[in-house]
Amino acid sequence: MVIAHAEAPGWLCKFIFEFHMPLFFITAGYFFSTRYLQDEATFVKKRIKGLYWPFVKWALFFLIIHNWMFDIGILNEVYGNEQGGVLHPWSWHQMQQNIWNIFTAMGGYDAFLCGAFWFFRGLFVASILYLIIYKVVLKLLPARAVTSTPYLICLLMLLLCGWKTWEGLKVVNIVQGGYREMMGCFFFGTGFIFRQFVSAYRQLMSQKMARLWSSILFAAVVFLFSHYLTANMNWRSSFQQFLSLPIPAILGFLMTYNLSSWIDEHNNKIRQFLVYAGDHTLYVFIFHILSYKTVSLLKIWYYGLDPRQIGCHMVIHEHSQEDWFWVLYTIAGVGLPLLGIWLYKKGKAKFRVYRASSASQAQ
Repeated sequence: MVIAHAEAPGWLCKFIFEFHMPLFFITAGYFFSTRYLQDEATFVKKRIKGLYWPFVKWALFFLIIHNWMFDIGILNEVYGNEQGGVLHPWSWHQMQQNIWNIFTAMGGYDAFLCGAFWFFRGLFVASILYLIIYKVVLKLLPARAVTSTPYLICLLMLLLCGWKTWEGLKVVNIVQGGYREMMGCFFFGTGFIFRQFVSAYRQLMSQKMARLWSSILFAAVVFLFSHYLTANMNWRSSFQQFLSLPIPAILGFLMTYNLSSWIDEHNNKIRQFLVYAGDHTLYVFIFHILSYKTVSLLKIWYYGLDPRQIGCHMVIHEHSQEDWFWVLYTIAGVGLPLLGIWLYKKGKAKFRVYRASSASQAQ
């Protein structure tokens, strides 16, 4: 995600976009448990705690600093996204409306600094929708057919998404029309189905060469799709893009799963770093765009660009397909949030020790 948002070379971005967001939904579905079918409250509470509340908290934070970002020059009304769109300071009325949108629709967030925040809403809606449909289908099916429930849900979501994109329909009470949430539900179900066969899959990939060549094959198919039938989880996807998405998305997940399995077998620095990054993914997700601005400052100095280009979303577009600044953007997008949370936790731990020591001395 961070590499793709950093405007890496076109072919690499297209390759990543084929599967990088479905990957999150499939992984979430992988960890879905049928015990929640009898304990819906616990599942919903976890979704609220893990998705809705972080969204509200950080969307409000960026809402509060939105106008300040214009004051200090991080955002401006001259430079914006690649299509030429820019942001403007919000009036007090607009800020109030955005607050309402944040709480009631999981929308209203800063489009540039929080451009990836749609995922909070997407996974929140998709996962709860999956639970609801699962329970409904279970009640409708005869007992002998209950094992087909996950497959029927995925088929249903594909049919609905096909209908939606063919006719250009919208779910009017979901921000951006609901396509991402519906496809997210399909991929969530795909992950749940994969979990049922993961032991057999691991056995099939137990040989290193089998895992290697299958991963190469998966990557090749994804690359061909990215070159000839480009698709991603864009909320404005066409019917053709909808048809082009499931296969490379699922194969991209399997490719990533194979690579992850191989890394997990080696307890080295790379694995340790990825585990740490995985434990703190939320902060990378929230702050990677803001962290890009540090590299944008360097790029402005290097090329002698207009300083206001720091307001470009998500990175400075000029020369982005010619240079290697995307590597620096990636390092900053991942490294600075992780460094920040590491320093925060270390400082917090030292403060606790200091307080405990002070309390002990006072006694």
